[in-house]
Amino acid sequence: MSADIILETRELTREFKGFVAVDHVNLKVKRGSIHALIGPNGAGKTTVFNLLTKFLPPTSGQILYKGEDITYTAPAAVARAGLVRSFQISAVFPHLTVLENVRVGLQRKLGTSFHFWKPESTLYTLNDQAMALLESVDLASFAQTKTVELPYGRKRALEIATTLALEPELMLLDEPTQGMGHEDVGRVVELIRKVAANRTVLMVEHNMSVISNLCDTITVLARGSVLAEGPYAQVSKDPRVLEAYVGSSEEQHA
Repeated sequence: MSADIILETRELTREFKGFVAVDHVNLKVKRGSIHALIGPNGAGKTTVFNLLTKFLPPTSGQILYKGEDITYTAPAAVARAGLVRSFQISAVFPHLTVLENVRVGLQRKLGTSFHFWKPESTLYTLNDQAMALLESVDLASFAQTKTVELPYGRKRALEIATTLALEPELMLLDEPTQGMGHEDVGRVVELIRKVAANRTVLMVEHNMSVISNLCDTITVLARGSVLAEGPYAQVSKDPRVLEAYVGSSEEQHA
């Protein structure tokens, strides 16, 4: 495995009672890149993410991370090795403050238990680190806000902050701009660009303007198989992609 490839799949396949959701997918993600996985609904994108983060075992094939075979490695061990999916540690405590949610992420990185039975003051040592993370995602002014009160786009930024708390080398982002208005999309795109400066990002995303503006490499899935791969300028002109992806989108909005 080349040193510049941080993640690779070899003939990765997943079947569900005879239905092949992921069909011999060969994927190579370059270290330091922003790589998008796109395709119409039902193309297998989420299943690939579930395989990579060990929510599902493959029917066959291999997953290699930093040259190591992690095909059957436990999810927690994969996360500790630096491969982290955003929703795995998203802000799942709506009635904690933004700062408290990031502190939970930092506790997980330290490998300690949550110490719910100890005074809150024992967590204050993490405050400076948590605030630095909130600064990095433009949420410092929301530190004492209850998470349930955050605007939707800011909640997605908080999810990225809690992911960053684990110091990932490879971040997997599952539709980070889904359901957002134009202003929030622009903010999250710039945030992803910022956090990708010293790490690798693999993302599933439907918004083609986001993909064209942000991603170095695009892999197009259709019916569980890789249909095309390359930079946006190349992939967007591929007739097979236009038929499978853009055509599908037009039909859905007809």
